[in-house]
Parts: sequence; structure tokens; C-alpha cells
Amino acid sequence: MNLEERVRSAVAALLHATGESQTRLAQALGVTQAQVSRRQSGTAAWSLSDCEAVAAHYGIDGLDLLAGPTRAVEALPVARRRAPGGARTTAVEGTVR
Repeated sequence: MNLEERVRSAVAALLHATGESQTRLAQALGVTQAQVSRRQSGTAAWSLSDCEAVAAHYGIDGLDLLAGPTRAVEALPVARRRAPGGARTTAVEGTVR
């Protein structure tokens, strides 16, 4: 797996682990959902600046993102993880939604 594939896989794993949509990630990064989709499909690349922004959004180190999906999800703060059954724990309230 090359670095671009590793980043795409890590982003996909983080989206799944948090229950977050591409639309929500796009809003957090200040881009469109279509731009996130193109990056995830490989028709456009995640830049290093993008990687830093994604890592900051998920509260992980950029190197954990670049290391791939397993490391990225392991580094994900517990408060950001989707609870069993599909609900997501919110960091602000500490409740499951």
C-alpha cells in the first residue's frame, strides 16, 4: 500500500469509526463534499496540509494518519468514537447520540 492509499484508507476508517459523513468532514475542512469524495476516490490527492487538517479535526497526530487506518483509529480519542450500535459519543456532553 503506497502512502496515498494509506491516507485514503485512514480517512475512511476514521469516518467509519466516528460515524461521520464526508459532508461533515468537508465542512470541518472548509471544502466541499465533492472535494473530499475526489480525494477519497483517488482522482485528487490529499495534500500534506489536508492531512494536518484531517488529523487536527480528529484529534490525532498527523503521523498517525499517515501510518494508516489501524494506527489512525487506535489514536482516535475515545470521545470521538462511535458508540456500539451506531450512536456517536459527543465530546462536549459526554453522552451518546
